[in-house]
Amino acid sequence: MRDESCIFCKIIAGEIPSRKIYEDEDFQVMLDVSPATKGHALILPKKHYANLYELPEELAGKAMCLAKRMAERMTLLLGCDGFNIVQNNNEVAGQTVFHFHMHLIPRYTADENGEMIWWKAQKFSDEVLDDLAKKLAQK
Repeated sequence: MRDESCIFCKIIAGEIPSRKIYEDEDFQVMLDVSPATKGHALILPKKHYANLYELPEELAGKAMCLAKRMAERMTLLLGCDGFNIVQNNNEVAGQTVFHFHMHLIPRYTADENGEMIWWKAQKFSDEVLDDLAKKLAQK
């Protein structure tokens, strides 16, 4: 499965050069061309899935296991002080390339991006929170 117009599909196919740091039968991991920090990398499935909603559950599980292994290795080799694993779905959530990918972002005490992952905390009434919990609880 490949999308001919997808830049990540072209990278995986070797049509566009990348700095690959890991590869197996399902995934390729490469350094990001617009890194947030030193060592910022992307996990890409070799098959095209636009986002998490399209990704098969088995592959989603493998992606998270790979993210854990890569974060451990990168932390050891880069000496970073923390780590962000980020995955965005759809434009409103910050997705800009519509091929599922996970950002592996080593964090350093003195990096220029500060906390980088942020949001303004919202307040909701107990009634709204109770309704949400009831609606979202698995049955």
